[in-house]
Amino acid sequence: MKRFIAAALVLLLLFSLSSTLATEPGSAADPLISLSYINNTFRPSTLSSAQTQIDKTLGTVYSSAENEAQNAYDAYMLRINGYSGYTFAGEFTPLNLPDGATTELVTGSIFTLTSGKASLVITSGTVVNISTGSEVASGSSLSLNQRYFCAEDTAAVITASADSTCQVDGYYKTTGTVIVIQNNFLDVAAADWFYNAVIFARDNGLFNGTSETAFSPQSSMTRGMFVTVLYRLAGKPTVSSSSVFTDVASTSLYYYAPVVWANANNIVNGYEDGTFRPDAKITREQMAVIMYRYATFSSFGTPGDSAGFDSFPDSGSTSSYAVDAMKWATANSIINGSDGKLLPKNTASRAQVAQIVMNFCQKFMGM
Repeated sequence: MKRFIAAALVLLLLFSLSSTLATEPGSAADPLISLSYINNTFRPSTLSSAQTQIDKTLGTVYSSAENEAQNAYDAYMLRINGYSGYTFAGEFTPLNLPDGATTELVTGSIFTLTSGKASLVITSGTVVNISTGSEVASGSSLSLNQRYFCAEDTAAVITASADSTCQVDGYYKTTGTVIVIQNNFLDVAAADWFYNAVIFARDNGLFNGTSETAFSPQSSMTRGMFVTVLYRLAGKPTVSSSSVFTDVASTSLYYYAPVVWANANNIVNGYEDGTFRPDAKITREQMAVIMYRYATFSSFGTPGDSAGFDSFPDSGSTSSYAVDAMKWATANSIINGSDGKLLPKNTASRAQVAQIVMNFCQKFMGM
């Protein structure tokens, strides 16, 4: 009898359990919660709910912090009457500074000289060259393409000593004029370090974007592309000779005339196997060598002081054939390194090439 009662209770429990589980999410074959339900319904729903809560919380915290910081800055600026006569640039804004023009800066402002010459006078506080990490002395001449930051309680005046251009971010007052630049590249912003160089390369017909709306600044530059840039810089001279390279044989190639011209003028050489390898990514030291030869061809290539070159911790990794060219490039601020290193064997990006070519043009050609 006890066995019968026990069996009946087990059957009743199983019936009750199966009825309950049948109502839970799952498949008909498996009344338990299925892996499919967990992966496709429960997990995404839970994560979405959690993400919504996180975004809401972080958004509130960020907005609060942003408002507090802005209020504190606004209060400071009002205390020093910073808004009176000043313009606020929410992003880097290009200015044209004729000889003698001035730009006044205050705390938080950032200034970059992109062409010409200018000096800095600090009336109060401290200005830091954030490109080098060093404090700037009042009366100093500014270096091209380096960023100067006005620290706390600072007021400074930039004075152009030649027709110049610059970029400014933050509060400023100027006797110059804002430069209106048409920028159709969606991947190039005014705050990017290569912004002016890209616009310079485009406006001077040296090289364009990879499409109407993209410049692809981080894409590598090839040997064929780089020689083409120099060929355009030289004014696209007429080419009468023929190619000596087996992989530059068709006159329909966009780099055919540039490579033939460059080789005829000892600006480029090929490899021992008779190729030029136009589609190979150009390295920074190869670029320096080709640029140095172009400078020599244009009567700009004088040997450079080795001090700048030797200051780079990785200068010793430069190939022997490229040392003189690298010394020339660093001495003339054509190549300024990347994150404190020369990186001679790294490939050069399109943005880096734009900057290097602009440095060359400003240094030797007055462009």
